Amino acid sequence: MKTRTFTFIVTKACQLQCKYCYLVGKNTNERMSFDIAKRAVDYIFSSAELMKCEKIIFDFIGGEPLIEIELISDIMNYISYKIMSEQPTWKDDYKIRITTNGLLYSSPKVQSFIQKFKHLLHISISIDGNKKKNDTNRIFPNGNGSYDKIINNIHLWKKQFPEEGTKMTISHTDLPTVYESIIHLIELGIKTIDVNPIVENVWEEGDEKIFEQQLLYVADYIIDNKLWDKVNITAFHEINGKPLPKGSKLEPCGSMMLSVDASGNFYSCLRFAKFSLRTKEPIIIGDVYKGIDFNKLRPMELIYNDLILAQECEECEIASGCKWCPAEAYDSSQIGSLFAKTTFSCKLHKAKVRAKNYFWNKLNSRIQYE
Repeated sequence: MKTRTFTFIVTKACQLQCKYCYLVGKNTNERMSFDIAKRAVDYIFSSAELMKCEKIIFDFIGGEPLIEIELISDIMNYISYKIMSEQPTWKDDYKIRITTNGLLYSSPKVQSFIQKFKHLLHISISIDGNKKKNDTNRIFPNGNGSYDKIINNIHLWKKQFPEEGTKMTISHTDLPTVYESIIHLIELGIKTIDVNPIVENVWEEGDEKIFEQQLLYVADYIIDNKLWDKVNITAFHEINGKPLPKGSKLEPCGSMMLSVDASGNFYSCLRFAKFSLRTKEPIIIGDVYKGIDFNKLRPMELIYNDLILAQECEECEIASGCKWCPAEAYDSSQIGSLFAKTTFSCKLHKAKVRAKNYFWNKLNSRIQYE
């Protein structure tokens, strides 16, 4: 494994109650202690199996991770010490990744952390687009939208991290605002936008037509304004919509992002923790006291090799780029299977591929005749 990600679930609290959030068990009680974090770091650095990688990403997530910025700072101080004392060859091969709702971004404590670790830090603020789209889903407990509270922090973030992108989450209710929202994000100076339909079973008949039309508008805007080499819209990546080469597999997102929670339990991904699951029990693969049971980890690794696809997926000629989540498959399955890929967003993927093909056909024609 070239790069391994370790995720610290530092808190299960969050100021927002986003309507589409997969974290169904948010609370203010489960906060990670430094002792648990230190034990996790010690175990990771002592495990020959886990250290079989060339680079490491230390990922901090919640809830809202910046609520625990002091803890994150303490953890990173300890990790930096461990690397310099035990793995000095990694001093240039480890990174910090934080995804935040942005509400605390400009606070003095967060800014102090950024100044200290900026050379290692990848930080992304989640914003779904313009005020209308963002405030449809990204709301406070009282129902108020969050856009006005974060927009100034978005401007500060772009000054400090001009190359960082954002993930624009799309649900059924906000599909008609996708075009105007992507344009808004581009105008804010965000160069990489991951257009990300949720993988849960929320889609209705006809949603794919709305999604495709919205992306066609985006394609026209980018080409007409000659922005194709200035912005990166993941929906238009050329890899999307190609058949899987023989012997390859439809790799999932997040199935091998080793995570640890406030209780010290290890998971193959945070989405297998209890606060991420609606109907199933968490899949715990170990803890910071006894370590990881690698026999429990192997089924997760098999997802990459022995995935049982629906026949329509096996025969699909545009399968590449189709996102899916093993934990959602597990949570949705009647028998709790890790291996039966869900197809809830299948039509959305096909719509994305049609829009991507339109984009590249129009762009190539434009370039050819200029």
